[in-house]
Amino acid sequence: MHRSGAAMAWNVFKFCTALRGLGSIMILLVLGVVGVTYYAVVLTTYGPALYDGGLDSLIALIVLILFHFLLVMLLWSYFSVVLTDPGSVPPNWRPAIDEERGEADPLNGLEFSNLPADPVNQRIRVCRKCNQQKPPRCHHCSVCGRCVLKMDHHCVWVVNCVGALNYKYFLLFLFYTFLETSIVTLSLLPHFIAFFSDGEIPGTPSTLATTFLAFVLNLAFALSVLGFLIMHISLVTANTTTIEAYEKKTTPKWRFDLGRKKNFEQVFGTDKRYWFIPAYSEEDIRRIPALQGLEYPSKPEFDSQEF
Repeated sequence: MHRSGAAMAWNVFKFCTALRGLGSIMILLVLGVVGVTYYAVVLTTYGPALYDGGLDSLIALIVLILFHFLLVMLLWSYFSVVLTDPGSVPPNWRPAIDEERGEADPLNGLEFSNLPADPVNQRIRVCRKCNQQKPPRCHHCSVCGRCVLKMDHHCVWVVNCVGALNYKYFLLFLFYTFLETSIVTLSLLPHFIAFFSDGEIPGTPSTLATTFLAFVLNLAFALSVLGFLIMHISLVTANTTTIEAYEKKTTPKWRFDLGRKKNFEQVFGTDKRYWFIPAYSEEDIRRIPALQGLEYPSKPEFDSQEF
């Protein structure tokens, strides 16, 4: 039994190591899909159509404007997720109660023995792997090898953890990816249908193959990303994460669920000008502690829940 457990731990370690090694490969894969799509839509199909005149030129112009705008937003959001630290526990971090009561050690049971019953004091969390205290909603990532604030999951596509400080950017990446792939799928659909017609199709074999590949890839991404987008929208409205949704699946009520509006603001902020770009206003960062990943308002009546 012991050997089986050791073998499982070794396999998990090798799996996490393999995920780390995927880093640059996944980024190159994403850029490769973007390159194939750009070639098919801009250079092969709608770029030349600009010179046809009439309605075809107008349609081509509209498609190209939408395509480039969404592509810029997609890449901006993507690299914001890739390059933004999801949030790590500050060195020597202590819960707020520890700061209020001086140098007391919150892990010492005697220290709390004289305190009135308070569920907050009973839920000091310690990471056994990092050997340090964890803020609320913080989890350890085996791939990154550290604790991540409000960790949602480790995403191989962005080569990073998705946590408190880059969750909004990840959602925008999903949003703009769905819009972009949907636009590409619809714009290339007539050309895809033409592959199965009896008429002659203009273009060289290589351009036709690229267009076919771009359509299939974007259709697949549009359908798969739509599922993820719907799932994460439901998580945002409930103010929970993928990990928390799994851990609290038997809990009917969630202590951090403050209502859809406030739940949304804890991820996107209150400044509407910043809702659709991967950034926050300075005022939101200052006024909303949840955006820092260390403190989260909750319902007092549910303070006995674990987090």
